[in-house]
Amino acid sequence: MPKLENITQLDAWRADLTAVADASKAQVIVCGGPCCLARGSEAVKAALEDALKAKNAAQRVSVSLSGCQGLCGPGPLVTINPQGVLYQGVRPEHAAAVVDRTVTGGELIDELLPVDPATGAKIRRKTELPFFQQQNLILLRSLHSGDSRNLPSYVAQGGYRGLARALGDMIPEAVVEAVVDSGLRGRGGAAFPTGVKWRACRSAAGEVKYLIANADEGDPGSFVDRALMEGNPFALLEGMAIAAYAIGARQGYIYVRQEYPRAYSSLQEALAQAREAGLLGDKILGTKLSFDIKVVRGAGSYVCGEETALISSVEGRIGEPRVRPPFPVHKGLWDRPTVVNNVETLANVAEIIAQGADWYKGLGTKESTGTKVFSLSGAIRHPGLVEVPFGVTLRQLIFDLGGGLANGRPLKAVVTGGPMGSFVPAQFLDLAAAYETFQEEGFVLGHGSLIVLDDSSCVVDAARHLTAFLHAESCGKCTPCREGTRHLVKMFDDIVAGHGQPDYLPLMEELCQTMAAASFCGLGQGVPNPVLSSLTHFRDEYEAHINDKICPAGVCKALA
Repeated sequence: MPKLENITQLDAWRADLTAVADASKAQVIVCGGPCCLARGSEAVKAALEDALKAKNAAQRVSVSLSGCQGLCGPGPLVTINPQGVLYQGVRPEHAAAVVDRTVTGGELIDELLPVDPATGAKIRRKTELPFFQQQNLILLRSLHSGDSRNLPSYVAQGGYRGLARALGDMIPEAVVEAVVDSGLRGRGGAAFPTGVKWRACRSAAGEVKYLIANADEGDPGSFVDRALMEGNPFALLEGMAIAAYAIGARQGYIYVRQEYPRAYSSLQEALAQAREAGLLGDKILGTKLSFDIKVVRGAGSYVCGEETALISSVEGRIGEPRVRPPFPVHKGLWDRPTVVNNVETLANVAEIIAQGADWYKGLGTKESTGTKVFSLSGAIRHPGLVEVPFGVTLRQLIFDLGGGLANGRPLKAVVTGGPMGSFVPAQFLDLAAAYETFQEEGFVLGHGSLIVLDDSSCVVDAARHLTAFLHAESCGKCTPCREGTRHLVKMFDDIVAGHGQPDYLPLMEELCQTMAAASFCGLGQGVPNPVLSSLTHFRDEYEAHINDKICPAGVCKALA
């Protein structure tokens, strides 16, 4: 690993790495996402390496373990280039045949090829699979191109062009304004304009400022940040270095939830490589920027996803939200100006600076620019991660990319935005997935999780589970959230047990309105979202539970 002392050396290193990569005629990429790892992708990689050695082809063919490639159901996935072949369900015993017949022989193995869900035909090329064909890969692109957890691989794919341009061609204020102009909004759920937050922090009084990456991805059904940290950590590190240059920070923190041990180790390895190459530390690339990053592990508290509670946790205090104002951009970590952005937000920054704000604004909608990574789960045929421009419809996400519902049953609802999100009924399938369109209909897009419910699901029981989760995760600091969630859970428990009363529904609505207005932080203010959206669009299901003592879906055992 060279020690890069200036931007010219970085560019020369990239050119050398690219030349070496181009000289490699064949490449075998094994998916290293959590689902594929659970199915034995590391053993598949080892078997492929052994098979190549047996054929004396190890010098001519590279084998690498990528990040999550998004298609979670049929793994382990193996991509073979330059043919562009995708195999699924590969096991170690397939390795010899893959090497003999495909890597060196150019022949396809039909039983390992994916099937087009619409026609039933075998798909011969990865780019022909609808799941990949309809995406616009920017943040997830590196996860398909080899081991992007390796710094040379990341640089060869164009990594650190954004940081080089920021340090070489732009003053910090220009970087801030480029992000403002791009329209990038926070991907953690609040969707606040990123550049506006940066501008406020840069202009705040004080020489010491901090940057925090919020990697406390606690929403059930959300795994976007996890995939980026595990498979493409340098995109986050480069984005943080650019953000630090823009706001004037010398120290950054990545707050990773305790339940992400693989993401933690991936980040630590990436940080060590970046420091060794001179891309973190003093006078990065020979410029005035001095910046380093520490990883802090959370303690399993969902409320620490709220930025002021997160700051308290980093300081070693109880993870409870603080009064705002003052906002963190003026008085944050250790009372210094602090920017808190989520992982996906920061991962966008390098591409924005490298390719320009106008390029980024050309993707998505007027008010929701760029692409969004959505996590698909629930009763869907192809669960996983997809990256598309804002503005695609829920129908496209669920049926074109997700392959429709797993059992062919009718769609009942989509839970968007996690436990503080919304129940979106099937009649809104053609709603564009963008912050402004969801807000107009009274829904929450949030962090981008989509949990698909078919007609065998009970919306009342699903809403009860989400409310119980939020009650368990409430920090208890304020009465509206602490007591409001407790009373909501009690009423939900009564309803599914057949003891619900007719006055429960207006009482739940009134309680939700009070919580939204009086709760101290976003958790208490967000609890009403799933409750009110389910009451608005599935009120007949609640009434069946209360008045007729029947669960239409047959889920609630006491009413089945």
